[in-house]
Amino acid sequence: MENSHECSKKVEDVSLQELRDRLAEFARVRGWDQYHSPRNLLLALVGEVGELSEIFQWKGEVAKGLPNWTSDDKQHLEEELSDVLLYLVQLADVCGLDLGQAALTKIIKNAQKYPVNPTTYN
Repeated sequence: MENSHECSKKVEDVSLQELRDRLAEFARVRGWDQYHSPRNLLLALVGEVGELSEIFQWKGEVAKGLPNWTSDDKQHLEEELSDVLLYLVQLADVCGLDLGQAALTKIIKNAQKYPVNPTTYN
């Protein structure tokens, strides 16, 4: 993460593990590990979700794909979504959880809890 050019390259798919590893290294070399307790990361995550919410606060309903948004507005949204994702990945990491596996397990549980009922969608 030291080289901003390296991070700005377009990547096909980025794994949660790659994000986790880069974030851990980023914090380690700066000596920030000591501040990254589950509680502190959760509070930072909540703050970032608040910033994300502010973007939508007065916009009313927003169409998929954000067709009426400027490129600056979309970039701002990308940055705030990224902040939320990165704190979530860090939180899972310091808690010793496999976030990707947990998400897949949750999708399976949701599919069992909410089975497809073809008559509902006709």
